[in-house]
Amino acid sequence: MKKILNISLVGLVLAFLSCKSKNTDIMFENTEPKLISDQFSFTEGPATDKSGNVYFTDQPNDKIYVWDWKTDKITEFLNKTGRANGTYFDENDHLITCSDEKGEIWKIGKDKSIEVLSKGFEGKRLNGPNDLWLDDNGGIYFTDPLYERDYWENFKVEIPEKNLYYRNKDGKVTKIETFTQPNGIIGSLQQKKLYVSDIDAGKTYVYDILGDGKLSEKKLFCEMGSDGMTLDKEGNLYLTGDGVTVFNSEGEKIHHIKIPEDWTGNVTFGGEKNNILFITASKSVYTLPTKTSSLK
Repeated sequence: MKKILNISLVGLVLAFLSCKSKNTDIMFENTEPKLISDQFSFTEGPATDKSGNVYFTDQPNDKIYVWDWKTDKITEFLNKTGRANGTYFDENDHLITCSDEKGEIWKIGKDKSIEVLSKGFEGKRLNGPNDLWLDDNGGIYFTDPLYERDYWENFKVEIPEKNLYYRNKDGKVTKIETFTQPNGIIGSLQQKKLYVSDIDAGKTYVYDILGDGKLSEKKLFCEMGSDGMTLDKEGNLYLTGDGVTVFNSEGEKIHHIKIPEDWTGNVTFGGEKNNILFITASKSVYTLPTKTSSLK
């Protein structure tokens, strides 16, 4: 009996170590982020299309660029983007953007066609949609903090709260919850989880996704806010600000990626196998190959 018990304990320990190793063994040794370009004013909102190419914004210059993983080159995709910030691709490879010039959500086709999906909430102008994530019901979760822009004309606050919203596939927008300053957001269709950063509060929260715009009560995930975020297939969460900080699914810090910029705005996975970390950091963008890949 004792021998059987010891074998069982050994098995449990090995299983635990295997699981922990799986969650933490995500980076190659002696591999540093590679500078791709430093031609920008403030990069944000990276999103990966079905081919693995990464689109990202340069909000002060009102442009969207695309990184082609095959050539490792960056080209301009669109000028006059409504001051796009956060972005995400829908199932039809349309780029959905938080275009905060007029507090709107846009849908942009690969042919550069533009459709305004949302203009406000209950007849009031939004403060400035910042970041977003799409579920598998055609719905959009998006954060609406308040960062007053010098390019806003005749702006006045119509919604004093800074909220997380949900826009369903029929276009109806509902308020989910109020934060100090909601910012980065990412979800997982597989895990049915939604992560939202309250950046000024220095916290990131997690919800269970219960249905079409329905979430469980929020739970504290970690004591760190974030400008942008992404998930890998092991369920690790990547937060930005001072470089990129990686937390495992239990909210424990497991890795930090140093970036030689004052601020790292956002991060996503791209490339042929979605295993290259693409990092937007103020005036520059970087890539970093990893042992993992994105989580859907």
